[in-house]
Amino acid sequence: MTPAPDATLSDVGEFALVDALTELFPQGERVLVGPGDDAALVSAPDGRVLVSTDVLVEGRHFRRDWAEARDVGHRVAAANLSDVNAMGGRATALTVALGAPADLPVVWALDLARGIADEAGLVGASVVGGDLTGADQVVVSVTVLGEVAGVPVLRSGARPGDLVALAGRQGWSAGGLAVLTRGFRSPRALVEAYRRPEPPYSAGPLAAAVGATAMVDVSDGLLADVGHVARASGVAVDLDSECFEVAEPLRAVGAALGADPLRFVLTGGDDHALVATFPDGTTLPEGWVAVGRVHEGEGVTVDGTEYDGPWGHAHFGS
Repeated sequence: MTPAPDATLSDVGEFALVDALTELFPQGERVLVGPGDDAALVSAPDGRVLVSTDVLVEGRHFRRDWAEARDVGHRVAAANLSDVNAMGGRATALTVALGAPADLPVVWALDLARGIADEAGLVGASVVGGDLTGADQVVVSVTVLGEVAGVPVLRSGARPGDLVALAGRQGWSAGGLAVLTRGFRSPRALVEAYRRPEPPYSAGPLAAAVGATAMVDVSDGLLADVGHVARASGVAVDLDSECFEVAEPLRAVGAALGADPLRFVLTGGDDHALVATFPDGTTLPEGWVAVGRVHEGEGVTVDGTEYDGPWGHAHFGS
């Protein structure tokens, strides 16, 4: 379907839109029955399936004047694919549910689908189905299925003496959000990082292969998500601030806002970097950088001191 430039969802109707969306989603080798039936059928060679779901709500997780539809598609897919990555796995299939107002432009919905398909293609995953419904604002929900070789890496395996390491870009999305909320569009590198995160998709399986004891993706903030590992494992984690790269664009935004740029790194989410713990003496895989240690006790500290300020994003203000 090639809609008129000004066509809305109400102009084309649900079933024509479903047909148009389905055409945008190529199917991979794991898909035995794809979109078009009551349910998809996806093979799971060893009988185990990783499953995760994320929801993006317009006005809370994205704004259409800040990001194009294709960018939003990349963001919502990345959030799900990264969850599988953080278990040491590989995503195989996604389902997508879209709630939208009747006056939403059809081209916006199609570009959203293209963004999801593009991001899924980076890991060889397929969009195998979903749902459409009317809503007062745009809501996108994605569920991802994945597989893992061997034992998945959980949050609960960190042990005293382990190294803490980081893979991927961290703090850039938070810097971009800070720029956008103040009505600016530069540094462009940070704005683009907010619009389209770049999760280190190869890092999760590499970490699992060398014996990572615990792992989590950074979606709500580095301190907050490291805190999840500490609580699940019953340990304390101390991060070394000197180990983090504070890139020049973050320094520029920090200077402009009168803020410590390290704050973006420590409390920012949505870059979907990975944090993992490894037994002492492990040779870290390519792309991983040591940033701290696991100790006896509880909680998370930075340079041996409790961090003063919010640790990251909290959905309900706590």
